[in-house]
Amino acid sequence: MTNSTKTTRRGALKTLAAGAGAATLPMWARYAQAQTSEPIKIGFQVHRTGIGAAYGRWYGRTTDAAVKLINQGGGINGRMVEVVAEDDGTDPKRGAEVVEKFATQHNCDVGFGTLFSHVVIGSSPRAGELKLPYFVVSEGHHVASGMLNRYTLQPGITDVKSQVQAMAPYVAQNLGKKVTMVFPDFAFGHDHRDYFTAAIEAQGGEVLAHIAIPPSETSFTKYFPKIPRETEVLYHVMVGPAVLTFVKELGEFFGPQRPEMFGFIDSLEAVDIRSPGLEYLEGTYFWEGNPREAQPDQSEHDKFYRAAVGVDDKGASVSDPTDVSTYAHMFGCWETLHVIKAGMETAGYTGPADRAALIEAVEAMTDMPHSRAHPQGAKRFNGKTHQVFGHQYISKVTNGNLLCVHKTSIEDTLYPDEVDYTTRSF
Repeated sequence: MTNSTKTTRRGALKTLAAGAGAATLPMWARYAQAQTSEPIKIGFQVHRTGIGAAYGRWYGRTTDAAVKLINQGGGINGRMVEVVAEDDGTDPKRGAEVVEKFATQHNCDVGFGTLFSHVVIGSSPRAGELKLPYFVVSEGHHVASGMLNRYTLQPGITDVKSQVQAMAPYVAQNLGKKVTMVFPDFAFGHDHRDYFTAAIEAQGGEVLAHIAIPPSETSFTKYFPKIPRETEVLYHVMVGPAVLTFVKELGEFFGPQRPEMFGFIDSLEAVDIRSPGLEYLEGTYFWEGNPREAQPDQSEHDKFYRAAVGVDDKGASVSDPTDVSTYAHMFGCWETLHVIKAGMETAGYTGPADRAALIEAVEAMTDMPHSRAHPQGAKRFNGKTHQVFGHQYISKVTNGNLLCVHKTSIEDTLYPDEVDYTTRSF
């Protein structure tokens, strides 16, 4: 169907609808009207169980809030958005099965939402085989590295390589240059190991030890004696249900003689920083993808987004102050859904036959201004690598609060392209 034909049919539908009820419409018009009233189905691959469950719970709340807003504004191309959620158990094999269900059972238009790197890596090949656009909200460098496929994109959250590249100068200049790294022993942690090591070396620093911990571990004291005595900065990033145990045991191990500490907030996502046993974190630093606590210079966009997802100024649920959000990551769901909306509207998306056009429309995106659609901050999308770049934040624990002390530029996060997905066929 050509664009001119589409326009003619749309115009005819409006004319007919103005003068007659649906029962008197011609058969082709009734069929077209039924087709356009069908919802856009977005398959939400969510970590409801497994080590990613805390993230999955808040990814779900953020997704629901974004879809509610989009539908209140008329949906996408005049069609409502319907979320079809499936639990992948934070497991790569189940992840691939979920992607297949989206394509073959639920007839979803796109897949969306995956966080943990090993699940993305296990699921992406199936999305490519099924030709299902797969929008991940993960942070891993697996997309921009070129190891995946043209159907997999990460347009709503930055990747670890860009994050640590932007953080390393601050660490080296303000905290120290002899670093020991503690990280989870899977793809996400390996990205930290590889890219921060290179980044701190570029600043004249060195990593004294790499300490990899299984993400399913529940006790960590046996790992801490491996930290060299000459360590000036302990770099920590941990994930999973035992993160509170991790940070508590870390404090018990060091006592008052701790080195400087630079953590990724992953070690405290969904955890109240004022929990008993975490007092030693006072004066330590954290990377935050989006500041958990409302800052003195809070933007109107963050204020709107925070209210929409039901998060208070401290980063907890407005209905339960003990239910702490995964605020540093979950904005990626909100922003990715708005990218999908913009891409579908640019492509004139009507159904699965337009999937390639949708991907091409997203690939053509570049600057994304700070707005309600992008409350974390302005971004720049690289269509060749399918990866977005944006501001990073460093917060210091000050009087028990997370106070932002440094914001990087987008330019700080950029690195040379490692792939050009646009040259790969559909």
